Amino acid sequence: MHSTEDTGTRKILSAVSHGSIFFNTLVLAVGVPIAILLISNDSVIKESAKEAINFHINMWVWWAIAGVLAWILIGIPLLVVLGIVNFIMPIIAIFYSLTQPNTVFRYPLILRLF
Repeated sequence: MHSTEDTGTRKILSAVSHGSIFFNTLVLAVGVPIAILLISNDSVIKESAKEAINFHINMWVWWAIAGVLAWILIGIPLLVVLGIVNFIMPIIAIFYSLTQPNTVFRYPLILRLF
């Protein structure tokens, strides 16, 4: 892939894109990878930001479905699984971004809208 950023910048911006899921505010959490997508010229950073945005959107959809199902008491196990996935997968993505800065981490089993 063609890059215009140095490895350190690539590591940091890719990790911040994936780690933004841990920010508390809904708009801020997805706003960080959107801002990184808009300001960066590096193809790996842009792809990492897109992947993080897709993960956010997928998690919002799954949380909404699980929330509706929890009202009829069959979604509670799904809420637990989503909580684990929502915590573990970004940690794996951050680690991957820091150890392999020239490749993009792809979340498994998500729909890629961007």
